[in-house]
Amino acid sequence: MKQLGQYAAPRHAIAHLSDPHLITGGGLHYGVVDNVANLRRAIERLGAVRPSPQALVFTGDLADQAAPDAYATLRSIVEPAAAAMGAIVVWTMGNHDERAPFARGLFDSDDDGFQDRVHHVDGLRIIALDTSVPGYHHGTLEPEQLAWLAEELATPAEHGTLLAMHHPPLPLPMLRAAELIELHDQQALADVITGTDVRGILAGHLHLSTWSTFAGVPVSVTSATCYTSDPAPVDRFVSGVDANQAFTMVHTYDDRLVHTLVPLERGTEVSHVGTDIEEALEGVSLEEAVELASSKTSPFNS
Repeated sequence: MKQLGQYAAPRHAIAHLSDPHLITGGGLHYGVVDNVANLRRAIERLGAVRPSPQALVFTGDLADQAAPDAYATLRSIVEPAAAAMGAIVVWTMGNHDERAPFARGLFDSDDDGFQDRVHHVDGLRIIALDTSVPGYHHGTLEPEQLAWLAEELATPAEHGTLLAMHHPPLPLPMLRAAELIELHDQQALADVITGTDVRGILAGHLHLSTWSTFAGVPVSVTSATCYTSDPAPVDRFVSGVDANQAFTMVHTYDDRLVHTLVPLERGTEVSHVGTDIEEALEGVSLEEAVELASSKTSPFNS
């Protein structure tokens, strides 16, 4: 494939999804939202992403009430699609998940301890951190988890590390209610990752998309696939809406990450360029391709 701009192709393509909140028996969330259908829409949209992702990273709240059949449904939808893409799946605990059914349902394991795991994708390390607190909705990382993380990070990965976690280590100016269920003692995590090869943090929990930095590391919070939080509600402290569901594509380059929000709803198409243009571009010089796309007098722009 011809390089059209200043940058070569990304080294990695990672799909970041969050908060499917699957309900036992395939029930509707709040009696309205079909979370299974929304997850299927997300997977269908992923099928159109090029290049295909090398990993599907789910940052928690996989099952709304940690029901075994909800985890089974999740696997039945996601794992065959990931296999067809040639991608691994990274499951991460959320506050609605419970460790024992999570481990049994997704890993066929009876280990009900911390669900922290390490995955490797073509030299990129992805560490899934369990920020859940049994019986509560806020998050934390216990001292033994942080010690384990520090030991893992002591050896750099070839292409660096992404942390996947449910509770984002961020201020929450547009969703103040979430401050009550935020990640506690964030400085302890900052102390561990400072100076390491951690180059990005992927999180969920908020049911909206937002970005910032933490300890000098970029943080990306992706939207939910179930329902989303309205960041500017009218006469409400919190407002969940059946709209704006999305996931994020994360592309890694040697010196940066690029995050692209992909809405589940395609919207009404008002203009288009067919895929046949790609084949045509292969047959012309880069200078001709730039002229074709950039000139205001080009037939391409008329």
